[in-house]
Amino acid sequence: MTHCVRPLTDPDSTELVILGMIEPPPRDRRARTPMQTSEHAPRLHTDADSRNSAADDRGHLVHHLPRAVTRPSSVDELCAAAEYAEAQGLPHVVRGQGHSPAGSSQIPDGLVIDTNELRTVHDVDGDRITVDTGACWSDVLRASLAQGRTPPVLTDYLELSVGGTLSVGGIGGATHRHGLLTDNVLELQVRTPDGEVRTCSAAEDPQLFDAVRGGHGRHGIILRATLRLVPAPERVSRRLLRYNDLADFLADQRRLMTGGEFDYLEGLAKPAEDGSEWEYVLDLATYYTRTPPMFADLGLRYRGAESQDVEYFEFLDGMAPHEELLRGTGAWHLPHPWLNAFLPDSTADEVIGGTVRDLDPADLGAPDGGLVLLYPFRTDVIRTPRRRLPDEPVAFLFAVLRTAPADDPGTLRRMLDGNDILRRRTLDAGGFIYLEP
Repeated sequence: MTHCVRPLTDPDSTELVILGMIEPPPRDRRARTPMQTSEHAPRLHTDADSRNSAADDRGHLVHHLPRAVTRPSSVDELCAAAEYAEAQGLPHVVRGQGHSPAGSSQIPDGLVIDTNELRTVHDVDGDRITVDTGACWSDVLRASLAQGRTPPVLTDYLELSVGGTLSVGGIGGATHRHGLLTDNVLELQVRTPDGEVRTCSAAEDPQLFDAVRGGHGRHGIILRATLRLVPAPERVSRRLLRYNDLADFLADQRRLMTGGEFDYLEGLAKPAEDGSEWEYVLDLATYYTRTPPMFADLGLRYRGAESQDVEYFEFLDGMAPHEELLRGTGAWHLPHPWLNAFLPDSTADEVIGGTVRDLDPADLGAPDGGLVLLYPFRTDVIRTPRRRLPDEPVAFLFAVLRTAPADDPGTLRRMLDGNDILRRRTLDAGGFIYLEP
């Protein structure tokens, strides 16, 4: 995939901590750390700018005006803010970067706890890094690369908060090898709905650890995360293979996923330049440090190819220049009625083919940022219990990322109706909707 079409595949979600809507956390007999609180109630921002900003998100579809916003600068202050809201009977939500597509980082007439000031990188030690919940993946990567290390898998868009991503899963081009971002967490510090601060991992308090990862915040607020690191390459050799035929494109994706020849595997569909047909792009990459790898053709059925060789960070941060472009054109701030589906391999061709045939490029929103993501991954590499996946060895991410024009409710309505059709097709085909509990 070229940098100009590098999309956000894993929109930032938030930990929901809303009174009356919280499931009780798993219990065990281990000692727990009493919650530490600050001496004073949180500083509440009730000005119009703060409240209006918190009443929006990446989707620009839902707008719930909060009563106030607070911006804790430490874990203790975050816990104190949640305690304050609970004592006041005030509904509250924890908000990272606000990249939720449909209002899950908003709360009407409640308290928004904004974690943007909680971005400290506490430690980078060999195979692990510890960061606060509000740190973005770009913060993580810059700190780890300074030590020659990297997370094994990252989302396509690095400006998502760690806490928000780990609350939903996190998928990217290395998922076919390394699973979700939630599969690469070593330890979490969590404030549970009953007010305790607990440290959990696969070995310590595993029930809570499994409940929080991909749990959409129902079992607590992620305060801090320790993440797995691996040796980092310096450069990326990349191939963009172009197809006109969907069947050939999907068949080659499956073959390459199974073969495991590439470190990175993604794919997308977008309208051809004349707008009359669809073009499919298979995005492959091999990471290296000294000697560029040779690309073996492998009998693939593409019609054209493009090669690139870039620095590792530049490759992973490929969305950055396109975010700047979209902000400049205004498309970044338009409504984004996105739908991300996980499809079973056995029904993927039918669902994807039917959706693409029915999809008018104009109702995707191109050329102002709309596109379709589709690529396979092995389900056995995903070990996050709360992340629901099709019950087959292989699943496909199928994400229809639309951009609606401004002040055109008719087009927006058609896009939302198209999402409803895809949602029904996905569920009927044995799939699930990503970013929905």
